Amino acid sequence: MTLALTAIIALLAGWLLGAGLRRRMPGAEETEPPAALTSQMDGDDAFSRLVAALPLGVVMVDAHSRITFANQAAATIFGFDLDRAVGRHVIAAVASLQLEQRVEDALRGEASVAPLVVAASGANRTYAVSTYPLPGRTHGSAGALVLADDQTEFVALERSRQDFMSNVSHELRTPLASIKLMLETVIESPDDEAADIFIPQALAQVDRLAALVSQLLDQARVQSGQLSLALGDIDLESVVSPIVASFEPQAAAKEVELSLQVLRPVRLEADPGRLAQVVVNLVDNALRHTPPGGQVRVELDAHANEALLRVRDTGAGIPYQDLPHIFERFYVVDRSRARELSGAGLGLSIVKQIVDAHGGRIAAESMLGSGATFTVRLPIMHAAREG
Repeated sequence: MTLALTAIIALLAGWLLGAGLRRRMPGAEETEPPAALTSQMDGDDAFSRLVAALPLGVVMVDAHSRITFANQAAATIFGFDLDRAVGRHVIAAVASLQLEQRVEDALRGEASVAPLVVAASGANRTYAVSTYPLPGRTHGSAGALVLADDQTEFVALERSRQDFMSNVSHELRTPLASIKLMLETVIESPDDEAADIFIPQALAQVDRLAALVSQLLDQARVQSGQLSLALGDIDLESVVSPIVASFEPQAAAKEVELSLQVLRPVRLEADPGRLAQVVVNLVDNALRHTPPGGQVRVELDAHANEALLRVRDTGAGIPYQDLPHIFERFYVVDRSRARELSGAGLGLSIVKQIVDAHGGRIAAESMLGSGATFTVRLPIMHAAREG
């Protein structure tokens, strides 16, 4: 919430308290609105419509902490009945001792801006709640103004960002330390045996770093709206088959069976390079989470006007509570194993952004302990159907 917006709302609210809403309280003293506002507002109805349209929650109380006005956003945020709230004490409408204390502080002339967690169905929500004193025409306070701005998504994103920075710092630091140690060993070794052993390992760590940097750059492009597509008429199998083949040594080393099944050949309009990123991320994700003896199967199919790409694995699966969040930036399902599995929480987010840019959809299905299936649906130009 900007300072300017807060000041405007405070001025308008002061006029409302002084001119309009006091008439709702029996025995309230009639006062005149400030001249600067009188020239801009055409009666109480215009002002009420303005405040009602605000996305911010607005609550006003008198000197006795009784609610004199609230808009619909405030009723939604704090969970009270808008029609019954006016005239009630703030604690009777909003069961929050913290909010009541802050209103009392505002009535004593002490403004505050601080988070307030409000219980809601499903999950708690966090609001930036500001309380301001509204001076009376004489000494003392005529009431207080409460503004509430929903910060739930921002707080969640900030928490994810902090976790992401921690994960990425480790992801960068560990390979660099390994590379440094291996190169020092090669330099100090009197024969070529150490070079034969450690240089290939160092190169593998460099590849790991390059992949992470590439993901970070892709995420930056997505965030800045610079994810461009070079569309062309492509055969889906021609993109997917070489990628699956490139993962076969990794799958064999893990003793995981990797296969590609083309149910129907499909042609579509897509960016082959970006589509390759989707396939690489999904196959790599499946292999990393599938134990020895498991299976990863890639399927290509067509249904109606959509090309289907499915990647199935027999890994540990995704917990039910994590499933709705796996395509969010920086989200890692099992943070205790994130480092072991080399996951920084970017791959699936980038996949979704690329699929969305193609006008497609991606979904994940999973049961804990029974593997996971990722399905990508893309609009097609032509599907060669058999039979």
